[in-house]
Amino acid sequence: MELQGKVAVVTGGASGLGEATVRRFARQGVKVSIFDMNDERGQSVAEELGDSVIYNNVNVADEASVEAAMARTVETFGAIHICCNYAGIGGAIKTVGKNGPHPLDAYKNIINVNLVGTFNVARLAAAEMAKNEPVTDDGGRGVIINTASVAAYEGQIGQVAYSATKGGVVGMTLPMARDLASLGIRVNTIVPGLIHTPLFDTLPEEPYNSLKNSVLNPKRLGKPDEIAHLAQYIVENDYTNGECIRMDGGIRMQPR
Repeated sequence: MELQGKVAVVTGGASGLGEATVRRFARQGVKVSIFDMNDERGQSVAEELGDSVIYNNVNVADEASVEAAMARTVETFGAIHICCNYAGIGGAIKTVGKNGPHPLDAYKNIINVNLVGTFNVARLAAAEMAKNEPVTDDGGRGVIINTASVAAYEGQIGQVAYSATKGGVVGMTLPMARDLASLGIRVNTIVPGLIHTPLFDTLPEEPYNSLKNSVLNPKRLGKPDEIAHLAQYIVENDYTNGECIRMDGGIRMQPR
């Protein structure tokens, strides 16, 4: 699918990997609808990039919130062809720790945002994509890109809830691709390793260098635009479907 002239929804688009993808897509002639909850940052990015980008305050786990933002996107830009799901939260709590068992509400909250939220946005975006006329010679109408993490495979101590959500995203990739194949919608998942988002700027030098040196090659953290570049590749390569693609410099996470 060519990017020029298409319409994309990007959750978590006000910062980090989502913002990098918004910026890359906008440079390629894509109209982008940012779904986020950071009003100040989201509006700032949209204003900077001009009329081809709009911002929506969206709670990805809330059906009505997502439906309203989808409707506004279609009303503004006419269609939805691409959906990139980056929105997510983390947490560091052991199954049983010094304060007792993992609080169930905390576990449910991470599941609700990362897993339920991803599915909620994907299903509603797919319903809009299904209305499109084919835009490729193969009958393609849309592309969904979800985001997991290497924690789906090598979750560390304290990541039980986060890893469960990312494992869930990996697990639903192929069934969702199969569900949507007859509609001409492809589904893939990006599996990032250690990517240099603003969170890493708060780390002291020693732990930062330790993380950097744990990467196989190259010995550095990934760049958000490298993830965005992978998203671009997935959209443009029509034979990439049902895949979970690691982008992690060859890292394999240790228990802690």
